[in-house]
Amino acid sequence: MSAFAVALMIAGFGVIAWAAARAKAKSFATAGGPRPHSLPNQHGWYVALWALLPALIFLVIWSPISEGLVTQAVMESPAAANLPEAEMQRNAILNEARSMAGNSQINAFNPEAEALAPLFAQATGRYTLIGGVAAFLLAFAGGAFAFSRVSPAFRARTRVERLVMAVLLIASLIAILTTLGIVLSLLFESLRFFSMVNPFEFLFGLTWSPQTAIRADQAGSSGAFGAVPLFWGTVFIGAIIAMIVAIPLGLMSAIYLTQYARPVVRRWMKPLLEILAGVPTVVYGYFAALTVAPAIRDFAQAIGIAGASSESALAAGLVMGIMIIPFISSMADDSIAAVPQAMRDGSLAMGATTSETIRKVLVPAALPGIVGGVLLAVSRAIGETMIVVMAAGLSANLTANPFASVTTVTTQIVQLLTGDQEFDSAKTLAAFALGLVLFVVTLLLNIVALRVVKRYREAYE
Repeated sequence: MSAFAVALMIAGFGVIAWAAARAKAKSFATAGGPRPHSLPNQHGWYVALWALLPALIFLVIWSPISEGLVTQAVMESPAAANLPEAEMQRNAILNEARSMAGNSQINAFNPEAEALAPLFAQATGRYTLIGGVAAFLLAFAGGAFAFSRVSPAFRARTRVERLVMAVLLIASLIAILTTLGIVLSLLFESLRFFSMVNPFEFLFGLTWSPQTAIRADQAGSSGAFGAVPLFWGTVFIGAIIAMIVAIPLGLMSAIYLTQYARPVVRRWMKPLLEILAGVPTVVYGYFAALTVAPAIRDFAQAIGIAGASSESALAAGLVMGIMIIPFISSMADDSIAAVPQAMRDGSLAMGATTSETIRKVLVPAALPGIVGGVLLAVSRAIGETMIVVMAAGLSANLTANPFASVTTVTTQIVQLLTGDQEFDSAKTLAAFALGLVLFVVTLLLNIVALRVVKRYREAYE
């Protein structure tokens, strides 16, 4: 019996419990009898939840316990006596045997794993059966208990609503605790990094070359952890070049779609524009690396710019700007459409043209929403990685030449944490310090954008 079959059986039992409780509750609605407190569906959900939740919680707890029991049962078998003493090799063989037990199509790399695979399959089946029987008994007990409480005076609606509120509260706490865990992990590792490297050097240094400061005795004196080139590359690509592309195109697209386009044109043009937001960033990266970057290099060489690179900030910024156009156009579209029609009609009635009405009435009135969209787009742009890796390169250059190769914070984080790394060196811990700075900057941009949008909504709702 597989775990999926157990879950399917419990789900089926929950459906049966729901139907039985609903049918019992329907019998309460008799002519002249007392009015039931809750509807039949609410009684059904109460019983179904009592049948499902204890069993599902048990299965979640039983899953890791059963894995340990299966491994222990296999290790106690005579076939496990031939396993190597080294823990890494032994775990590799056990994992291979476990994979072979779950998929017979896998070929054995180690002979020991082939001998242990049947034992894993046998032990897994045994403990899955034990867990399935226990879960089904819990489901039956919970369902029977809840079914016995179904009566006209029973407040099933209140109990179900409380349970739903508890689930929603747990979901909110999980989101909050996850965010807190991310912040604490960044802070902890960043403090370890700043114990090795001077924070002033990190935030204001002009040289980024962590490859030359691998040993701890080099970290504080080599000057290799100056992150200003990374901060500048992030701003140069994501907040300057990309915004020069995205803001005019996004704003003009929104103005055209809301003020000039016919309804039939808007119906198919707006979804096509928003498709840009759904294209994977690796596709944009390929487009930037194979099409845009060579074209920019050839153009720079044609106009006599020496040293133009096939990996340039301009190529990454242009493609990144195209990628974030939907963020600006959608926010600007909604902001302009939310401006009261009376303001537009009043401007036109005073003799203003359509273009004058847009420039002097609609855009100023919708400016808070437009600014909020721009800030959200900036926060999205400075967190982009794939386009920069494929089109802008990995060189930490402090330059304002758009045809030169630069890099960003996110790109360096990927490079520092790629491969087998030891988390005891300043080189690896630098990724967490960069992540902390990026997290703070993005958080501030999002807070400003949300406050601006909130102010805009309060003004026109």
